[in-house]
Amino acid sequence: MIINNHWEFTPEWSEEFRDFKTEAQEVRIPHTVKQIPLHYADSESYQMICGYRRRITFDPAEREKRHFIRFDAAAHIADVWFNGTYLGSHRNGYTAFRFELTDLIDWDGENTVALRLDTTENPEIPPFGFVIDYLTYGGIYRDVVLETKEQRFVDDLFVSTPDLNTVRVELKVEGTRNDDPILIEVMTLNHETFSSKVISQKERTVTIPVRDVLEWSPDSPNLYLLRTTLGKDVTETEFGFRTIEMTENDIVLNGSPVFIRGLNRHQCYPYSGYAVPDALQIEDARILKEELGVNAVRTSHYPQSHAFLSACDRLGLMVFTEIPGWQHLGDRSWKAQAVENTKEMVLQYRNHPSIILWGVRINESMDDDELYRATNEMAHRLDPTRPTTGVRYFEKSSLLEDVYSYNDFSHSGKNDGAKKKKDVTPDMNKPLLITEANGHMFPTKAFDHWDKRQEHALRHARVLNDAMADGQHAGCFQWCMFDYPTHKDFGSGDRVCYHGVMDQFRNPKLAAALYASQQTKTPVLEISSPMDIGDYAGGSVSDIYAFTNADEVRLYKNDDYVATFVPRTYTALEHGPVLIDDRIGCLLNTKEGFEGTKEKLIKEALTAAGKYGMAGMPVKNMAQLGWCMVRYGMKYEDGVELYGKYVGSWGGDSTRWKFEGWKNGVCVSTVVKSPDCHLHFETKVSHTELQEGDTYDMAAVRIAIRDDYGNPAVYAQLPVIIETEGPIELVGPSAVTAEGGMCGTYIRTNGVPGTARVTIHADGLESKTIEFTIKGEMN
Repeated sequence: MIINNHWEFTPEWSEEFRDFKTEAQEVRIPHTVKQIPLHYADSESYQMICGYRRRITFDPAEREKRHFIRFDAAAHIADVWFNGTYLGSHRNGYTAFRFELTDLIDWDGENTVALRLDTTENPEIPPFGFVIDYLTYGGIYRDVVLETKEQRFVDDLFVSTPDLNTVRVELKVEGTRNDDPILIEVMTLNHETFSSKVISQKERTVTIPVRDVLEWSPDSPNLYLLRTTLGKDVTETEFGFRTIEMTENDIVLNGSPVFIRGLNRHQCYPYSGYAVPDALQIEDARILKEELGVNAVRTSHYPQSHAFLSACDRLGLMVFTEIPGWQHLGDRSWKAQAVENTKEMVLQYRNHPSIILWGVRINESMDDDELYRATNEMAHRLDPTRPTTGVRYFEKSSLLEDVYSYNDFSHSGKNDGAKKKKDVTPDMNKPLLITEANGHMFPTKAFDHWDKRQEHALRHARVLNDAMADGQHAGCFQWCMFDYPTHKDFGSGDRVCYHGVMDQFRNPKLAAALYASQQTKTPVLEISSPMDIGDYAGGSVSDIYAFTNADEVRLYKNDDYVATFVPRTYTALEHGPVLIDDRIGCLLNTKEGFEGTKEKLIKEALTAAGKYGMAGMPVKNMAQLGWCMVRYGMKYEDGVELYGKYVGSWGGDSTRWKFEGWKNGVCVSTVVKSPDCHLHFETKVSHTELQEGDTYDMAAVRIAIRDDYGNPAVYAQLPVIIETEGPIELVGPSAVTAEGGMCGTYIRTNGVPGTARVTIHADGLESKTIEFTIKGEMN
């Protein structure tokens, strides 16, 4: 039973608070100890020794059962009391912990639970001890659960599939021994049993043959249920049929090499930090799969919510998850905690079929063979079915794991996108995986100039293309999914790392289109330039790119066909960026009647004038232009007129550019670029039907300002006002600023059912109203 409601919180822990002798603020879980602003976040603001407490009653009819309390995550050091008795401590802010309550329960009255929480960056435990390039927040930010068990129960099980015809189950049974057999059933998600076996409690491992199952893969994420029945104790665990192997260059899933194309993800959100309900965790997985089109995600730099992982299971996202940490290694007790963190991570997450790699090194730490032998051995002992890895930032590191993971920040814009395997790994017989690239090497804001946003996207393309091209990289996770706040030691002047392909609200930057264009389910066509002459030196539009999954891009100028463009570089990508470097095309022929040599030479001269300026044209092109003037009787004024019409576009009506994406002979997408001042709001809402009950629900509202053609209005840095009506409340301020024409907000329920509205206003724009339905009420 989830008990997220009716908690009380204090920012200053005391024994009086523990003993319910002081007043306190009522809160609901997930809870953050301090909301933080979007910019200029102060990492000191959420660091405190705080407290949570709650009253609990138990049903006397369940007196003969065993009872536990489980905290799915509390950042970062938790000490727990029940009815005044100290239960113990947990020293990891990213995994679950549990204590038994059975012998301490007052069956006739109220019981009390209190939790003392150290949210400081305590150097005794990972990831702390030195600087960290992300905020770590504080609070009980995942569910709190009361578990009721039979006297004899299955406490833990591990489901694996050695092959696609076998289920292997390892069980741990706890409690008073009896003679009841254990029934194990393999079922569809509709609870249709298709294979089963009965075993005695003495058996700890069992294999069950199956036939005609559907495998789990990124393209076909089929899931099944494993149900165990021991007397009245019943457990159900979702799993998938899939195998993982390795060759010298590949990670092999179900017998076929799979190239990992992913992004890194932090688990933070604007204002609330880590503390959001499951719906938003699920939404992030959906965005990664459906909007960004990746097939994998790295949960940097710690284990993340089971709700997120379960969504990855269902959607088909491969996951690399790792123990908490960032560069620093502490003393012997610190390292012992890292080994314990490895144990907790593997035991708690190993039934997720989406997880394909265990990260058993502290991210970007130096070699420590003693420590990493221990973490590697722990992971392999608890789960021999998955390879281990660990993230490094340097070459030729001591390799104790199965995969060499390397943060390759070598690309600077002009050189190769990725280093050669022989220059990175000490063992050519094990796969090489890029785990970070770009990021801090080219921070890019949503409101940066178009050419920087284009270069940002192209750098992601170069790294991904070169990693795929050489056949010696198993995959590439680039940095990262979205911008995030950080410590004063990192980030921009506002303490934000602008490293994402999305902003903090998950609004896409141009680089997001590079990833989205690698999938084929949804047509994608994004043009890197606004095509406004005022954005270019001399008014001449330079080379631009289309990010698309179409076969070709057709360009029109004021509805006149110009040219067709196809991918010419980035050949390793399924859909590489399309260079659009000709805005004259056939227009000299169709509009001026020029043909043959005349058309060719004048086009070359005009193109050079656009690129270099009239005064800076190469001698060759100046000679071409002079020859044409003599040969065809053209005057200087004729050249100036042609330049104005086909290159500079000065002195006439603004140009309307149309780009069409064609696939299999059909136009599947269209983008129009033309100066426009008629702006409107466009919103994307995670969900409009909200569910109250065990905890509150939250919805994400992504807000974009667009022109009449649907293009981002990147210069619309407007104040946006957000108003609510009904049983909801805003998370964050009611007045925000559109940055690069984008912003967002979050709304949460307040325990009451009904209908609600969010209305978004900005001067000069028509207001936008979103309606929500809230079902259920607070338990």
